[in-house]
Amino acid sequence: MNDIKQLDVTIMGREFRVACPVDEEATLLQAVQMLDGKMHEIRDGGKVIGIEKIAIMAALNIAHEYLHMEVGGFDIGGYRRRIEAMNATLDAALQDQGQLF
Repeated sequence: MNDIKQLDVTIMGREFRVACPVDEEATLLQAVQMLDGKMHEIRDGGKVIGIEKIAIMAALNIAHEYLHMEVGGFDIGGYRRRIEAMNATLDAALQDQGQLF
């Protein structure tokens, strides 16, 4: 069983208490550092004002990077989009089948 640890983190000068499994602490701290850096980058760019808007823009940027991430030459985001399209096609086909019975 994973023990849960409470961590105090700082993002854009604001303190947050976050719970995470003990074995995920290092990863969480990396995520905090990444998010804080991205938010500072957006704020320092001067085009976005307001902490909520900066947070949303940072989340969008990180999501965009994730969707275009490649690991070992594989475009993970591209495969994910193709799988989601196949699932939608299958769902539509199965829905039509359900009407037969």
